[in-house]
Amino acid sequence: MYDVIIIGGSYAGLSAAMALCRSLRNVLIIDSGKPCNQQTPHSHNFLTQDGETPHTIAQKAKEQVLSYSSVTFIKDSVSDVKKLDGSFLVLTELEKKYASKKLIIASGIKDIMPDIDGFSSCWGISVIHCPYCHGYEVRNKKTGILANGEIAFHYAKLLINLTKELTIFTNGNPNFTDEQLKGFAKHKIAIIDTKLVLIGHTDGYLNQLIFEDNSKLELDAVYSRTLFEQNKEIVSSLGLALTDNGFIKVDTQQKTNVEGVFACGDNSSPMRSVAAAVASGNMAGAMVNHQLVDEEFNVSAHN
Repeated sequence: MYDVIIIGGSYAGLSAAMALCRSLRNVLIIDSGKPCNQQTPHSHNFLTQDGETPHTIAQKAKEQVLSYSSVTFIKDSVSDVKKLDGSFLVLTELEKKYASKKLIIASGIKDIMPDIDGFSSCWGISVIHCPYCHGYEVRNKKTGILANGEIAFHYAKLLINLTKELTIFTNGNPNFTDEQLKGFAKHKIAIIDTKLVLIGHTDGYLNQLIFEDNSKLELDAVYSRTLFEQNKEIVSSLGLALTDNGFIKVDTQQKTNVEGVFACGDNSSPMRSVAAAVASGNMAGAMVNHQLVDEEFNVSAHN
């Protein structure tokens, strides 16, 4: 029986483990070893680690966390989770079973790539999701926004400070309000609605977009917000509530709607960055320990 099982051993999960092991909690981390940013060359906007590779940051974090004897790390994937009376039972694809008093879900999300040739090869390299994570590196370059409606408008407002060569690709009929169109016109942001069929690139660094009418456009970077899915087995087995945008619903202490279950990282926040994941993991670990302390103190008081 572990004090806490953490499903997911990337930035959020390791951060949660750090907070817990420093409070002498017996922690098990289960991680598949397949982070969503595995092909991203550099991580930015994270103090002390700006420009470092995501893998290097994760490995250093893992080494530091595992230097605490109360933490166990296993490479496996969770296939099912059962909530028992006062505890949780976790089953893995390697047919192992583990039990814990509390559970932290830090399993991230799975990006669903659009059916555009070259998109997945460029994802995280030159097809990017976050101006704060990647915008500085492609500043003043020919930049595209592959989105429509409110998402495209949101990106445009963020990006006009980073580049004046900005084009929106709606990949179909544009869906903008008159006010949004006026804003695009004011800042000379072009809108192309022709369907995109191919992203030309070299080793993930794009150089041109090719459309269904065979027209081409040279470009250096594209912003896009992909669809995603949660770990369906975990969400459905525990009955976790989701937000309207598909994230695990948590409060300010990273608590879910299920007693004893916390969530942190990309699965519960649209702010997909290493810094945000570390912060939410730290909060989750501290609040789980706080819950355990309260329960143990009250039990002792009644004995």
